[in-house]
Parts: sequence; structure tokens; C-alpha cells
Amino acid sequence: MRFQVQPCSSVSASLQLYGQLSFAIASRFYLPGHRLPSTRQLAMQTNLHRNTVSKVYRQLEAHGIVEAVAGSGVYVRGQAPVNPNKPSHQGSVTATISGHGHGGQDVGCCINTLLCGGLTLQETLRQLTTEINWRISCGAQVLVSTPQDDLGAAHLMARELITLPAPVAVAPLESLDHRLGGLAQDGRKATVVTSRYFLKPVEEVTRSHNMRCLVLDLNSFDHELSVIAQLRADTCLGLVSISSGILRAAELILQAQRGQELLVMTALADVDNPQAGRKLLLSVCRASGTILCDQPSHPVVEATIRQHRSQLLRVPNLHCIDHYLRPETVDVLIKEMGLSCAVA
Repeated sequence: MRFQVQPCSSVSASLQLYGQLSFAIASRFYLPGHRLPSTRQLAMQTNLHRNTVSKVYRQLEAHGIVEAVAGSGVYVRGQAPVNPNKPSHQGSVTATISGHGHGGQDVGCCINTLLCGGLTLQETLRQLTTEINWRISCGAQVLVSTPQDDLGAAHLMARELITLPAPVAVAPLESLDHRLGGLAQDGRKATVVTSRYFLKPVEEVTRSHNMRCLVLDLNSFDHELSVIAQLRADTCLGLVSISSGILRAAELILQAQRGQELLVMTALADVDNPQAGRKLLLSVCRASGTILCDQPSHPVVEATIRQHRSQLLRVPNLHCIDHYLRPETVDVLIKEMGLSCAVA
């Protein structure tokens, strides 16, 4: 993947690079454990100073997206050991179990690792049984968590998880500790899911309650990026979403890709109160030749265009984005949580 930075943009070079790197990781272009380009490589590719690239890597590390290994490089951060109550020497074993390699070989490797660690075969059986039962118990319900100021992203994720054979609810990060505490008092468990943007703080909360935390991979939006790349210079592109975070991330990526070639206008849609922000949304519809929106925003944008058709010089080309998550994410999550059958 090549990263671009527009030096004449109103957005700082470090923010442009940060936005591209974090999106590449969140959309699984770089997998957990992947070594990112060196500061020298990125500096040469983007024409930035190595100190600027180092600053971006430090920001990514502070947000829990990457981890720096002294003398080795910067790597995409994996998740913490799955079950926080297990002995620390089993951390690598849980990663093996949840991997996607050859099942029999992985299980055999896992068992051998435990045996080499000093456990007997009977103790190994108990450890594996405990882990599996814990995962199944956490699959009783799913909580989608993001910070309150970007709860729209949580609602987008929850919308696409509706087919899970388990209850799905949205829980703001700020109240997640209280929510999980209440479940623990009732003897219940849950799996908390989030995007990689918010993985570190969500993990910290779930770990304290012995709940499971899983990261959801975002769509790579290849088709949408292709549409944007083909837009003529000096045209206006509209972005409409129920997530303020998505709008911010998209602006950063577009600034890096097209710079000042495109005029980008954004509007935050409120599906519960379509009248909120109506003037801004109407301005986007009037100015834009193309509008990209998520599924919840689509009927709001359509209604605005239909209602004010006489005021528009032209009807914008409206493109609805089908998926916020990678299409296979739900299937992977079902397997991870042991939800092949409906949960009672």
C-alpha cells in the first residue's frame, strides 16, 4: 500500500498519514503482528521528515493501534490474552486456538505447548475445557462499544450484527464499566466488540470484568475509493453518515489522496430526528455532484433531495455504502463465539 501526503493541504501532514495508517490497520490491510514500513521507508514514500513519521507512529502506539519493539520495528498490535483470569504463560496458546490455520495442527501445537509448559494431559484438558466454556458463556450476548461522541459507529456495527444468533446492544464506552459490572453481579457474561480504533480502552474495561473483547474489521471501501479517484478535479463530493468519526476519518483520507482537487462537504445525519442538521444536509445536496452515505443515512438524504428537488440545479449522484464492516466479519464472529446454533 502506498501512502500519499498533500503538502499544500489545510490538514497537517502528520494527520493525513495517521488517518491512512489507522484505516489500513482497521480495515485489515495490515494484519495483527505485521511489521509496518520503517520510518525511513515512509519518509521516502511520502517526502516527510523521519521525525514526522516517528511522531505518527508514537500517536498510533499511544492509542493502542501499534506497538514498537526496540531494535526491531513497529508492529500492528494484537489483542490481549483472551481470558484475563488465566495464567500468563497461556497467552500464546489462546492466540493459536483462535487462529485460522489448519485446525488439527493448531490444536496439536496448542496441546504440545501446554505439555511443554509443565502441565499434565489431564490439566491440559481442564485448561482447554475452562477456556472453551468461558468463551461460550461470553457468547450469551454482544455489546458494541465506542466512545459516546462517536456512538454512530457503534450503531453501524450493531446494524450489521443483527443476524447473530445472540442479543446485540450498543453500550457507550463511558458507561461500559457500569454495564459489565451489572452483568457480573447477576452472574452473566458478554462479548464486547469494537473497531480497532477503540480497542485499547475497550479491552481495559472488559478485562477488569473477565469478559471477552473482540475487534471487528472494517470494510476496505475499495469501490468507493475508486469512485472518488475518478471524480474530476474542482468538483464537490458530499459525505453523509450517522458517525462523526467516519466523517473525520474519510476527510483525512481524501485530503491525502486528492488534496485540494476536490471540495469535500460533510453532514451528520440524525435518523431519530431528521430535521436536525437539515440546513447543512441541504447545502451538501445543493453543492455536491456525488454523495456517499451509509445505509441509515440513505433515506434521510433521499427525502431531502426529493423534498427540495426544485431548489437543486442538478440531482446529485447518490451512492449508498452497503457495509461498514468487512462482509465476512459476521461469519468469523459467529465462529469465534461458538454461535453455530441459536443462543437460548
